[in-house]
Amino acid sequence: MAAPADHPLISVIVPVKDEEEAIAPFVARMTVVLDALRDTDGSSVAWEILFVDDGSSDATLPAIMAANLRDPRIIAVSLSRNFGKEAALSAGLDNVRGATVVPIDVDMQDPPEVIGAMLDQWRQGYEVVYGVRRNRSTDSLPKRLTADLYYRAHNWMSEDKIPEHAGDFRLLDRRVVEVIRAMPERNRFMKGLFAWGGFRQTAVEYDRAERTVGGTKFNYIKLWKLAIDGLTSASTAPLRIWSYIGFGIAALAMVYALFLIARTILYGVDVAGYASMMVAVLFLGGVQLLSLGILGEYVGRILIEAKGRPIYVIRERIGQAGERD
Repeated sequence: MAAPADHPLISVIVPVKDEEEAIAPFVARMTVVLDALRDTDGSSVAWEILFVDDGSSDATLPAIMAANLRDPRIIAVSLSRNFGKEAALSAGLDNVRGATVVPIDVDMQDPPEVIGAMLDQWRQGYEVVYGVRRNRSTDSLPKRLTADLYYRAHNWMSEDKIPEHAGDFRLLDRRVVEVIRAMPERNRFMKGLFAWGGFRQTAVEYDRAERTVGGTKFNYIKLWKLAIDGLTSASTAPLRIWSYIGFGIAALAMVYALFLIARTILYGVDVAGYASMMVAVLFLGGVQLLSLGILGEYVGRILIEAKGRPIYVIRERIGQAGERD
């Protein structure tokens, strides 16, 4: 059995929550893939797998501990509660030691066999190698449509373009990891942070499989919240857009007011209709409430940043997982 390396070539980050059934199959498949990787001189590469237990309430942590007993290269940090996947990824980045880092989900829909191709691209000089799905046939039609809409909206409003149909599954050079670790914000949208860092990037295509073990922890409400976090963390365009809309509505109201004044001077006093007045009041009231809601999203994030609380809290460490300097 291999001993854990002080500076492995590859560190795999696996955020998990209530995934006790998926731990053993994932470890079995991933260790075979990593053991088969070879360095440029033909020797086997050193690796580690870091699980980040994001407040699981089942036997996920004991399953990880059992895997660690069998192979000390499998390590973990357990968070004190559920902080969310973005925070769990941040905890993983803070506690891995590899020259390259690969975030991946435990459901194995993203095939670990692609890591070898990613490593080849890294050796050619790319600091970020992201996985791109050839198709989204495993997703439902509403999810495919909303995903396409989100990627287009994000890339239209933000200068930090994120690759379409690319998730968190990618290979990151250590320099990229250090840049992301230095970012202090609490409202973290990892795909946006990966894009903001820049560096030389390339894609590796793959086919995404159906999930066979466990169930997804994301629903449409959580995906909606993640989309809002992504847009508000990467761009102030929503605020700017509503400024333009407010200016346009004010200009139209001024033109209409001048029209009413002119008509009154020419044709006398006109009795305004109740229906048209209510339509105008309700329309403008709705626009104001919507604009206040958008403004409130940004103000709420300012409050979170101003508090300065830690992104996550570690309750327990398994193996040699330890925060880097």
